[in-house]
Amino acid sequence: MSKNNQEIEAKFAVRDLAPIQARLLEMGAVCIATRQMEFNLRYDAPDGHLSATGQVLRLRRYDDIRLTYKGPGLRSEGVLERTEIETTLGDFDSARQILESLGYTPIFLYEKYRAIWQLGENHVMLDEMPFGKFVEIESPDSEGVRALARQLGLDPHTSIPASYQALFERARVTRRLNFSDITFANFMGITITPEDFQAEFAEESA
Repeated sequence: MSKNNQEIEAKFAVRDLAPIQARLLEMGAVCIATRQMEFNLRYDAPDGHLSATGQVLRLRRYDDIRLTYKGPGLRSEGVLERTEIETTLGDFDSARQILESLGYTPIFLYEKYRAIWQLGENHVMLDEMPFGKFVEIESPDSEGVRALARQLGLDPHTSIPASYQALFERARVTRRLNFSDITFANFMGITITPEDFQAEFAEESA
């Protein structure tokens, strides 16, 4: 959903997504993708150079099938900016076979439930991860991300300029988790708090 192949975003850990959705409706936002399961596979080359250089190659199944490349990110005041190039594909399994035939290896998989809302040029993703609830905001510029966060009742200073994989890796160390993928089955019976991945809840009134 990046514009001009540039992704400018931040994520926020929240206690509850319902008030955020209610606020979006009050502001006139439109839901462009209803809540549904999203499945992601992240790939790397055999020598691991994509991860080592901060690059991402990802195959995603959501309301469509999408192959995404992300370049190394630049973090500034809680907002992450990076090159993002993606295209839609016709068949998930065929795309997976092509990537793996070329030598790329799936190194990580993760699940989440996501709904996508649009407000002007901004996109707000309401995410339910196996380890918590999050709001992702994408905007044409960094100040737009922070301004929309404030409108949604989120403290911009609590934004998390890190990937879900990075948050999981922090929680895995803190909680000594013995699995390597973010699935709802793996997290069954486990409660994770933002402190476990070095963050805090973003709701300003809480």
